[in-house]
Amino acid sequence: MTLAVAPHLLVERVESFGEEDLAALCEAANAAILDGGGFGWVKPPERAALERYFTGLLMVPERELYVARLDGTIYGSAQLARPPRHNEAQMQAAHLTSSFIAPYARSHGLARMLTRRVEEAARGHGYRVLNLDVRETQDAAIRLYESMGYVRWGEHPAYARINGRYVRGFFYYKLLVQAKGG
Repeated sequence: MTLAVAPHLLVERVESFGEEDLAALCEAANAAILDGGGFGWVKPPERAALERYFTGLLMVPERELYVARLDGTIYGSAQLARPPRHNEAQMQAAHLTSSFIAPYARSHGLARMLTRRVEEAARGHGYRVLNLDVRETQDAAIRLYESMGYVRWGEHPAYARINGRYVRGFFYYKLLVQAKGG
């Protein structure tokens, strides 16, 4: 009799990269881009460009990078983008952005764990609202966010241009704490 071993899942904030982690993240990003969930990219950039993107991201004060691990290997990431310090009127809202899981690591619950971790971080910083947006073609992401209580509040008919055609974008928000006083 063979016992199935449950995979070890972990989501954590990254503040620096080892060579192996950076390589795994770039490979996962490349696979997600090829699968159509490339957080802005339509075609994968050269590996050096992805490495510069992720290492540079760690230097942006308004961004936090979270990675999703399956049995120790990074297979996805998401970013918590904080509003600019001068935007007093919108200081209650942060943005979940650039979230992806490599297609070969899906169906383990990593995307849900990653989203929850970003929500926890946003709450920990005192944000009351988390915003996000996705392409209309990202069916799995749409189902995930809607199942987690995100509310679609609008759409943009020319959100992205892919292979010569416009793709709609859907905009979502989630109240992290109940608003008081309007």
